[in-house]
Amino acid sequence: MTTVTDENYLKETYSLQLDHPRVTTSMLADRFGTTAATVTGMLKKLADRKWVVYEPYRGVTLTEAGKQIALEVIRHHRLLETYLAEAMGIPWDRVHEEAERLEHVLSDYLEQRIDELLGHPDFDPHGSPIPARDGSIRELNRLRLSQLPSGSRAEICEVSDRDPELLAHMDALGLRLHTRLAVVHMEPIDELMTIEVENRQIVIGKRTASHIFVTDES
Repeated sequence: MTTVTDENYLKETYSLQLDHPRVTTSMLADRFGTTAATVTGMLKKLADRKWVVYEPYRGVTLTEAGKQIALEVIRHHRLLETYLAEAMGIPWDRVHEEAERLEHVLSDYLEQRIDELLGHPDFDPHGSPIPARDGSIRELNRLRLSQLPSGSRAEICEVSDRDPELLAHMDALGLRLHTRLAVVHMEPIDELMTIEVENRQIVIGKRTASHIFVTDES
């Protein structure tokens, strides 16, 4: 039997592993806004349950069992985000917070009914893949917008759902899923990026660019 805290740690470890082969205690402490000592105690508990492999001073990785729990919670979260956005018209900068509250209490029955009602969607409102019921998940070939050099052309395929202010800012700029853009210039000192969208130029910072994922069409 898992607790909400167990599931949150496994989910966040999975998320961090997408960019880091081994997740450190400091990464998780930053994510949860807590101390490294608190994280270490939690990781030892999860390791005792065989959900993670924890090595002091080296970090943590999910076991297959831990990964399956994480993906089940992520499936709940992304289905809920999709339902809130499509069925209730809640803006994409609000659905993450609401789904966070509901993801741990969603029953298998209700999960299946939501999935059927939505027509078995593959992606949530932010472009993130929704894990299948069997625990599989689609691997995406994507890059962060901040990684692209000047002269590149790309299409937005996914955005981070963690920062509602960033999502609202992107919405105001007209940067949404499937928006095509061109990288005009990257300022090397301040790391400001000038992009062109529909014949207009927009300047964004590295923080914004690093939370936008694209497919390179250069």
